[in-house]
Amino acid sequence: MLEQLQGSAAMLGYELTPERLSLFERYRAEILDWNERVNLTSITDPDDVEVRHFLDSLTVLAAIEACEPSGAGLRILDVGSGAGLPGVPLAIVLPNARVTLLEATGKKVAFLTHIVELLALGNTSVLLGRAEDRGQSHSHRESYDIVVARGVAPLAALAELCLPFVALGGRFVAMKKGNLTAELAASAVAIARLGGAPARIIKVTLPLLADDRCLVVSDKAGPTPVRFPRRPGMPAKYPL
Repeated sequence: MLEQLQGSAAMLGYELTPERLSLFERYRAEILDWNERVNLTSITDPDDVEVRHFLDSLTVLAAIEACEPSGAGLRILDVGSGAGLPGVPLAIVLPNARVTLLEATGKKVAFLTHIVELLALGNTSVLLGRAEDRGQSHSHRESYDIVVARGVAPLAALAELCLPFVALGGRFVAMKKGNLTAELAASAVAIARLGGAPARIIKVTLPLLADDRCLVVSDKAGPTPVRFPRRPGMPAKYPL
């Protein structure tokens, strides 16, 4: 029963109780069921869901080393949540954190709403919308301690989508893999303009994820200028 996830989570310093493992089991079953009707993920093997989705999501815990193990009071935003990754796994492991799942696609929002209700995740809310629009909203702008993105967009674009949500002293986390030397250099000016400190890399060292995965982290050093994020589509089409 999710032994790989349980063992690797222990390496990260987090114990997955039987109750939490049961939540992950139900979550996996729902992903595979809904994926037959809604395009949630290209990963359909149950073992791959366990490792490449759930365990990969929990690597974000390595970027939350400053908080209590319970995540008490921590405000987390998952930008472009899709099937709820990494937000739902983080909500399961950090029950005292407050997690918001931001997703722009209506069918995926329906799935996320279903999962939050099914798993009784009282610490989790679902938000419909694009990051470019929600990032200009006073109720969400510079309101989160951790803002994470798992998308494949270039780092400069992800920074514009995410850093406007990060509170001063908070942290932007981009889940990446491969050689990032050129991408980090290309994003340095954008991150600085958006109020982020120079990015640094936290390498993922779990045996089951030995494919050069890492977390790119930028702490919020100053406010994001009001003109960012730009209108929908601009950050991806014309990165800073």
